[in-house]
Amino acid sequence: MKAKEPTVPAAGAGEDRRRRKARQTRDAMASAALDLVLEHGLAAVTVAAVAERADVTRRTFSRHFAGKEDAVLDFVRGDGARINAALRDRPRDEPPLVAYRRAVGQWLADPEHPALHLRPRMRELLALVDSEPALFAAYQRIRIDAQEESVRIVAGRLGTDPVRDVRPAVVVETAAGVLVAAQRLWARGLRDHDPADPAAADLPALVEQAYDALTGEAAAAARTTTGGDAAGRTA
Repeated sequence: MKAKEPTVPAAGAGEDRRRRKARQTRDAMASAALDLVLEHGLAAVTVAAVAERADVTRRTFSRHFAGKEDAVLDFVRGDGARINAALRDRPRDEPPLVAYRRAVGQWLADPEHPALHLRPRMRELLALVDSEPALFAAYQRIRIDAQEESVRIVAGRLGTDPVRDVRPAVVVETAAGVLVAAQRLWARGLRDHDPADPAAADLPALVEQAYDALTGEAAAAARTTTGGDAAGRTA
């Protein structure tokens, strides 16, 4: 009987394995950096220590991250990418602000890639970002990169030029700012909220409250502006 020919894996399968391996290595380094920084503080942690904890070489670390701050905050980059992916997939007839809000809701409810409120020690890390200048600067840089991509997506939805049309930037800065505000309140332990309020410990509910507050304030401002204009015309 003729011997069975060995199965040759498809090129695509090999590429997928390499990607998975690279993703696992990156995740291991990010997790090691997070644990070390929360255990010892940012100043006491070196890139060499992160590489050793993740069982990789320093050269491998440098292929993935510019520094320890980027490794600690890799979750911000990943979350921004997932929000943008959801934003791209939103129905074209949704107003951009609604589309962004619903993309955030998809990210928060994604069972395959748990959002930050479902991952350990994220509240502790976000609180540290506020108090550590180097982490705060890295956080802002990563967040701005994600928002610039969001602006391009919104501009594409509107069929407009994001350099000449102010709307995409305004929508993204506003919608992303609401999300950041909600996350910071959540990370700080929600000192200004009633501890008996179940939404106080629930980031998705807090995010919804924040977006509701934005739309409520925008509606009130629109009524005030319209009323003022009408009064001026009748005076």
